[in-house]
Amino acid sequence: MFWYNNEIEQLESKPVTPKGQKLRLLLYGSSSMRLWADPQNDFPEFEVINQAFGGSTLAACCWFFKRLVPQYHPDLLVFYAGDNDLGDGRHPEEVFIFFKYLMALIDLHCGNIPVAFISIKPSIARQYLINSIKFTNSIIHKEIEAFHPNCTFVNIFDSMSEINNKEILFEDNGLHLSENGYELWKKLLKEQFLNKFIG
Repeated sequence: MFWYNNEIEQLESKPVTPKGQKLRLLLYGSSSMRLWADPQNDFPEFEVINQAFGGSTLAACCWFFKRLVPQYHPDLLVFYAGDNDLGDGRHPEEVFIFFKYLMALIDLHCGNIPVAFISIKPSIARQYLINSIKFTNSIIHKEIEAFHPNCTFVNIFDSMSEINNKEILFEDNGLHLSENGYELWKKLLKEQFLNKFIG
């Protein structure tokens, strides 16, 4: 995990400010979260803190969780990870184990706060993993429905898959989201999770 150290240390050095009147929404996970250009502007009803780090796996999210998340005392947590685990050759069941571990860490260090897991996206660059992505999403979704009433499975996979011209959703590398991709994620995240916390 040493290759993450520089970015982790930068995230650790961010000041922890007292909470204001808005609910504190913490974003966590891999570069799909880290590269979100202006989440505070996209979700103005919340105080948004982005603690995502590039290239992270669900395994890395577990490893660094205690260093990056609890000190902010988030009211809501949204995370995206698992994509890079599969890209690194991990089996869906391994990703599933790390998902369960991360949920346990959230419960232990943040309490029973509302959590959203954004489903693994159907990247153009990782079409060769599409069956593994579908299976991983399926077993995590079933786990959430059976055992995690505080967690919402935000299904972005189906909406992204239904768009014929998928190139508009991604940057040229076929992996990272374009502005259109983030607009879709913003819409789905609000519809499936955040709107219930907006008065």
